[in-house]
Amino acid sequence: MKFCIAQSEIGANMRCIMRRLPPLRALEAFIRVARLGSSKAAAAELALSAPALSRRIKSLEDHIGKPLFERRNQAMILNEDGQTLLDAVAPAIETIGEAVDQMTVSGGDLRLRLGVLPLFGATRLLPRLPELRQLFPKLHIDVDTSSHAENMLGDVIDAAIIIADHVDPNLYSVKLDSNKVYAIASTELTEGPNAIRSPEDLKHHNILVHSDMTRAFEQWKDAVGLPDLEPASVDHLNSGPLMLEAAAQGLGVAIMHGGHFSDANDPRLARLFDHDVDSPYSYWFVCRKRDKKNRAVRIFHDWVIKAGL
Repeated sequence: MKFCIAQSEIGANMRCIMRRLPPLRALEAFIRVARLGSSKAAAAELALSAPALSRRIKSLEDHIGKPLFERRNQAMILNEDGQTLLDAVAPAIETIGEAVDQMTVSGGDLRLRLGVLPLFGATRLLPRLPELRQLFPKLHIDVDTSSHAENMLGDVIDAAIIIADHVDPNLYSVKLDSNKVYAIASTELTEGPNAIRSPEDLKHHNILVHSDMTRAFEQWKDAVGLPDLEPASVDHLNSGPLMLEAAAQGLGVAIMHGGHFSDANDPRLARLFDHDVDSPYSYWFVCRKRDKKNRAVRIFHDWVIKAGL
């Protein structure tokens, strides 16, 4: 009888422990919002509607009995309790994810979840991937083209190639290149009586700037000796391919990396002027320091460095 009672008490205790665990999906939503700082971005990453994401966060806050975020329009900033919870649960969730990944690997295959920007992926990575496949036929790569991939490391991706002016020192990083900033326009803007002939002429034109690389235009103006240049207007786009296409369509002059212009090899586009302007932005390989030991990450990292992408 005593043994039965003890077993019953153990079972009750176990049920209590299980009841204290919040839903895994709520924790996943919490971690994603905490890392991205935006409910909208987190909902997109999780393929959820905004109300569905809000319900998951609300269920976690109800479970814990206190708010975890300061809500500022679309931004959601962790409060002190939220940061405490993130520090406690994020490593455990990552460990669970790694364990599941290991269980799903079959036949010696390796899988890398890679974040890469569309323009880099299309012009520099994909054309070289057959080389990597020949060297490591069992390495498979899942590609995510979301911006700000560094915020998703350890969550939905293992490593990323990003473009940035600096990298969080808490991450492992390798600088892959140095770039020059070009003024790029439709060839039609280089011909005729109204052709663009000098940087001063840009005051009559629309300028296209990448929304994540706004310093490029400021640096370019300083380098050509026109720090106070005010163009007719400035449009911000968050996609390199869209910037090139917009420039080709005559919608503005794109201020962007010369490598993008060269890689595109688009006869509709022309480089304006001969100024050699160093860019504050470079491509970087990044991953969490602990993930450098992951075999798939290590293989890709070593190949990227050796291939000189």
